[in-house]
Amino acid sequence: MWKALKNAFRIPELRDRIVFTLLMLIVFRLGIYVPVPGVNLKAWGAAFSQMGTGSAGGLLSFYDVFTGGAFRSFSIFALSVTPYINASIILQLLSSVIPSLKEMLKEGEEGRKKFQKLTRNLTVLLGALQAFVISFGLARGFENILVIPLWTFVFLATVSLLAGTMFLLWIGDRITEKGIGNGISVLIFAGIVARYPTYFRTAVLGGLNIFEWIFLLGVMFLMVIGIIYVQQAERRIMVQYASRMVGRRIYGGTSTHIPIKVNHSGVIPIIFGWAIVSIPVGIAQLTNSETAKSLFSMTSPLVITIYAVLIFFFTYFYSVVVFDPKDISQNIKSYGGYIPGIRPGKPTEQYITRVLNRITFVGALFLVAIALVPYLVQGVTGVNIWLGGTSALIAVGVALDIAQQMEAHLIMRNYEGFVKKGKLPGRR
Repeated sequence: MWKALKNAFRIPELRDRIVFTLLMLIVFRLGIYVPVPGVNLKAWGAAFSQMGTGSAGGLLSFYDVFTGGAFRSFSIFALSVTPYINASIILQLLSSVIPSLKEMLKEGEEGRKKFQKLTRNLTVLLGALQAFVISFGLARGFENILVIPLWTFVFLATVSLLAGTMFLLWIGDRITEKGIGNGISVLIFAGIVARYPTYFRTAVLGGLNIFEWIFLLGVMFLMVIGIIYVQQAERRIMVQYASRMVGRRIYGGTSTHIPIKVNHSGVIPIIFGWAIVSIPVGIAQLTNSETAKSLFSMTSPLVITIYAVLIFFFTYFYSVVVFDPKDISQNIKSYGGYIPGIRPGKPTEQYITRVLNRITFVGALFLVAIALVPYLVQGVTGVNIWLGGTSALIAVGVALDIAQQMEAHLIMRNYEGFVKKGKLPGRR
């Protein structure tokens, strides 16, 4: 690996891309320490720590992971790129039920540009709404953190948070264009990884014994290995195309496959499930009812059970929305293909649906296990370490993408890649 990294800096184009990405990440991390105007940072830090000790602490810690600690310091990057992610998910789901959006994605590069512009416009609306709700809610709930009038703070905070989000999108676009990896994913990756030293300090201060340390390190190792294995795993359905003669030439007669990934939906089911679970948790905090707080705390069996069921539901829902067996079977039939042993048409659709349901079930079990890792770690060690499988899933996935892009540059220039035997499997 070290030899591969050394070779990476010998290629001028790859070296420039790596350096540019690192410089953009430095700008991102420096922006974490630029506060929103009108906030008493000392009072806000005390208020955040006080909230983090309650049953909503897991909710705040979970959100703070994706912002790279920006929410804890109430930075202009406190929203991070979450409005863009929400807009992308919403439009992606709507494209399966709105014909105009679906046709837009089929128009090639021009259609993708229109879809991207629509996503940016929706990002501005969602970002403005989310910034206003956060700033107004914090201003009304923690008036001691303000050093300026309430509505002045709400206006400045909304504009600052929205501007921070759009600036991060600009940085993400520049990384995608001139750096390594997908820019938005790299920013999320940097925010997640930046929190790992805090987790380590929390574990050290938690006074873990040798057995708890072995358990914690073992869970981390198995979690990373499992994520890599499942992220690369896929079920390939063989498709055979019959040969046909057009004039004096013979076309077809080849075979290909349809890849169905085990974790086809990524972290979207976990994000959706957490968003719904956080609603009763937040309501319980506002009511100040001890019964509601105990019933809907982040560690209560009821909330954990609902969380797991929602992840299962959204995993199947996302697979049904994004992966349409009917369209695939029609495309196979229209191009003269067939699955060996399966008749074209309806039997092919039923076969693909059956395979998809089985693969999705395994993926749903994997996501549930990943989502419940923090509860397992906290229950055994007694330390509030939100070393979530969700963040690890994102971090490992982005790291694999970056490694594959770097390896492609190395192999193209006849350098040995990161893996001596074979190559890193591509994420199709």
